[in-house]
Amino acid sequence: MQCRVEPECIYRGYAYHIVQRGNNRSACFFEAENYRVYKRYMGEVLPRYGNCLHAYCLMTNHVHLLITPEHEDTISNLMKVVNSRYAQYINKKYERTGTLWEGRHKASAVDTESYLLKCYRYIELNPVAAHMVDRPEEYAWTSHHCNAWGEPDPLIAEHDSYLALGRNLEQRYSTYRDYFIEALSSEDLNAISKATHYSMPLSPENFVEQVERLAGRRIGFARRGRPHDTLIKNKSLRPI
Repeated sequence: MQCRVEPECIYRGYAYHIVQRGNNRSACFFEAENYRVYKRYMGEVLPRYGNCLHAYCLMTNHVHLLITPEHEDTISNLMKVVNSRYAQYINKKYERTGTLWEGRHKASAVDTESYLLKCYRYIELNPVAAHMVDRPEEYAWTSHHCNAWGEPDPLIAEHDSYLALGRNLEQRYSTYRDYFIEALSSEDLNAISKATHYSMPLSPENFVEQVERLAGRRIGFARRGRPHDTLIKNKSLRPI
């Protein structure tokens, strides 16, 4: 049976886990300069639309972002402009044509109390999960250097939950690093993967209901036949 994913519902004040993949999951970054250009475009466009970026990881064939928007259309505008500019740059540089990105980005609202800091970890642990590095600080193209070690990164704006980790910078960095001593549980990995894959809220049931009331409809996965909860329970997705 066919499945579909509802268009995203973006509301100001909620953090969103954004995933944008390369077309057919092919590479969208080919050398170090590409990552630097993408970050430059992101830095130029973020303030234009009023988005706060809390965490990111630029993988070889996809991008993870954790964003709090100021307005309902700001994430869509951000991704549209950055993706378009970056695709034009790649096509010109490598004399290629065709689509670079795999359609529209995925957007999952994140419940602050239950999942926000776990989502930080999920994003910054992606290179470890992909067996590219042993520790997140060994990967160059991630917010971990800023959030965990205090390296300046003009892209990053601290979320209130991050600021609550300590009374000063060193306390926050130390507490944040402690979160990475243990890996995320398989339950958390699956919850974050499924929520993002189906553009569903990442949260307890009451948060999902809250977002659905704002939207006036069900959010995320929908299909004919068995209820979507049954399918999600039985569906296993990779953590990256």
